[in-house]
Amino acid sequence: MADSGDGGGVCCRCCFSFILTSGLTALFMWLSLRTSNPVCSIQDIYVPPLNKSENSTYYKIYFDLKLDNENKDKGVYYDALNLTFYYPPTNRTSPIGYFGFPAFYQGHKKNARRKEWVNVTGVPWAAARAAAAAANGSAAFRVDLATAVRFKIMAWKTKKHKLLVGADVEVDEYGGKKLKKKGVRLKSGCYRARRGPLVVIFSVLGLLLII
Repeated sequence: MADSGDGGGVCCRCCFSFILTSGLTALFMWLSLRTSNPVCSIQDIYVPPLNKSENSTYYKIYFDLKLDNENKDKGVYYDALNLTFYYPPTNRTSPIGYFGFPAFYQGHKKNARRKEWVNVTGVPWAAARAAAAAANGSAAFRVDLATAVRFKIMAWKTKKHKLLVGADVEVDEYGGKKLKKKGVRLKSGCYRARRGPLVVIFSVLGLLLII
């Protein structure tokens, strides 16, 4: 009987050791596979028709888009990037301009800049100038970015995940942005790439615990 009890204790210790090892392995895999969202931001913007010192009729908007891959050991494959501009930001049914960039690959801990002029139409320039020239005023333009991304983890590529982000960017009476040094970050809750590895890992761990 004593031998049987000792055998049961050894079995329990082995099971506990197995579960602990499996948990640590799952944690290590999660830390290795988890990904961080690419950080998209508008670093610069210029709207010539709002610059009261120039009285310009050059109906285009200059923008400087920055894309940061903050992952230490994971590259990012971007599908074509599509930007949409609105004025005012609340009018999301009538875009004033579009611009697209081709797909590209971005290495880990790298950033990329995309600077261009976009043609715009349908802007109520009189109202925009009045808003920008008001005391402590500004004219806010909406910038939305839509693309899809895949992550490269060593020789493995994740499935595609939609990336839909945007932000309002304020412009003063001289057509320049009112931004901090880091620019205006484009944000959204639509991107959920992190969930994939977690679901797989903890599903496997759950099966191990059941067994």
